[in-house]
Amino acid sequence: MKNVLFLIVCFLTFGCQDVIEVDLPTEEPRLVIDALINLEDMDNPSVLVQIKASITSSFFEEVQPTQLQEISLTNTDSGAELILSESSPGTGIYENIWNLEELTQGNLELRIEHDGQKYLAKTKFVPAVPIDSLEQGTTTLFGDDETEVVVTFTDNGERDDYYLFDFDFGEYLVTEDEFYQGKQFQFSFFYDSKVEDEREVKISILGVDKDFFNYMNQLIFQSGPDTGPFSTPATTVKGNIINITGSSDSFIGNETPFALGYFAVCQTFSDFLLIKK
Repeated sequence: MKNVLFLIVCFLTFGCQDVIEVDLPTEEPRLVIDALINLEDMDNPSVLVQIKASITSSFFEEVQPTQLQEISLTNTDSGAELILSESSPGTGIYENIWNLEELTQGNLELRIEHDGQKYLAKTKFVPAVPIDSLEQGTTTLFGDDETEVVVTFTDNGERDDYYLFDFDFGEYLVTEDEFYQGKQFQFSFFYDSKVEDEREVKISILGVDKDFFNYMNQLIFQSGPDTGPFSTPATTVKGNIINITGSSDSFIGNETPFALGYFAVCQTFSDFLLIKK
């Protein structure tokens, strides 16, 4: 499809107008799956599992909700299966209640069928550690409009950990414990002028595995600010949702069409900070 961009070039001397045709990047619509399951309340034996499905469209348009023919979660160790259903018609939000133990003990598979295509994603629960403290700092990097937040947490020394920090506003950061294994670690994150005075921000730490860490690292680098992990980046970043149509479940290759997004089950700790300007 050719999109025409009208660029009016006005010269004071001649007062002329030119029409420039620009071929914009196009590709076939892709399924987008937001299957990041955050487990914050580990004391509740039941969990609301919610997964969002959408579809990419043209270059300038946002993704729109889409309907799935089938979506289910399976714990391959226990054999338990959860069928998800759309919460309301046309929302693209699929949900159901499942036991916490099924999500945290064993290997998990997500199966999806959409528009005649079958998709499979595999993961397992990843633990995290609490945030020790959040404080507003006073330093800046590039300008006076920035707001510093100082985050402190203590790594678990009994395992190799990867973390995803969610700083609200679609701002994310990833870190691994290679240089602070088992130690308390403190770092600064800087908001730009988007944070108003007396604004409460929610900051979360998520436990992730190495593959999700690498995925988010690429996505953050390529997408820039205001882009969540399941938005469509400027350069397509491939997640762990594999198209298995006509293939065995073990097939992993350069299949087309593949889905955007990621399936992960993460322990999550959150805290709030009131910003003072």
